[in-house]
Amino acid sequence: MLSMSTAFETYGIGEIRSLIGELSQPAFRAKQVIGWVYNKGVTSFDDMTNVPRVLREALAEQAPLHVPEIVDKQVSVDGARKYVLTLADGARVETVGIPSRDAGSKGAPRRLTVCFSTQVGCPMGCAFCATGEEGFTRNLLPGEMAQQVLTVQRDFDARVSNVVAMGQGEPFLNYDNVLAALRIMNSDQALGIGARHITVSTCGVLKGIDAFAHEPEQFTLALSLHSAIQPTRDRIMPKCVGTSLADLKDALDSYYRASTRRPSIEYLMMKGINDGEKDLAALLDFCDGLFVHVNLLPMNEIEGSPFHPSRSTVVDHWVRTLTRNGIEANVRDSRGSDIDGACGQLKNRLG
Repeated sequence: MLSMSTAFETYGIGEIRSLIGELSQPAFRAKQVIGWVYNKGVTSFDDMTNVPRVLREALAEQAPLHVPEIVDKQVSVDGARKYVLTLADGARVETVGIPSRDAGSKGAPRRLTVCFSTQVGCPMGCAFCATGEEGFTRNLLPGEMAQQVLTVQRDFDARVSNVVAMGQGEPFLNYDNVLAALRIMNSDQALGIGARHITVSTCGVLKGIDAFAHEPEQFTLALSLHSAIQPTRDRIMPKCVGTSLADLKDALDSYYRASTRRPSIEYLMMKGINDGEKDLAALLDFCDGLFVHVNLLPMNEIEGSPFHPSRSTVVDHWVRTLTRNGIEANVRDSRGSDIDGACGQLKNRLG
């Protein structure tokens, strides 16, 4: 029997199974509990109607379940919704739900994507990111990440089809918890999201990229590059100083060779910062010899920020040039620009 209370959110799939065994329950009870919490999305153990009361009471005592509280929500004219969620210890994180623009026969979006946070705050301090202003508080637990997805699912009353670890935080600085969360999201017993619809975005933690390449699941990788000129990248992403672009390129090549999964490159287009002809030439050189897909990201305006979006004509020129040079590229559909869409904006505004 466990000697002290540990939040249910601490446990991954395997740990939940071990917990049920420690509570002297048969193994099939773990499948029931996982299904109730992460498939049906119950908010209390009391709602698990086919689970014995003795187990429900033991879980409530030994592994209490905490569900995030929505303390603020903004809804964009394009349908995207941004949430500030309060966790059990009072920490706040941001989560974004992005429905596809097309709907199914019952009116629900055909696809619903969730950008979830992996840390409270972020230690990376990227100059263009509102989250960088608040610093780092702590890592999120596996269940705290999965519960973000469930919160969006309940609010939309629609199944989440895609998830991206692209909210607040650097996922690979919380590697073990993030992988446990991805496996909850991927498990058929839980959220049941296909592995190829689960993406992790990193600023370029080399150790994490290497480890991720060797995970058995077909999760996908995105590198937040934002500049292929070393001094520029070092200036706008100061905590990445020391990670050379040559090492990043080698890491992406090794990732593809080990996993056979094509990574994507995320590039936030910022006027006068990283969108000149020299910047484009550097990106072409960086991508040369790599099997990658480039996503050019229109920037959301951040109040008081010196960074501004590139002109649409510039972005279009970049897409044409990359494509002409054999590099698959597209402009990521910008969503939520009217609702403090950049990471950290809404949370920082609340104080």
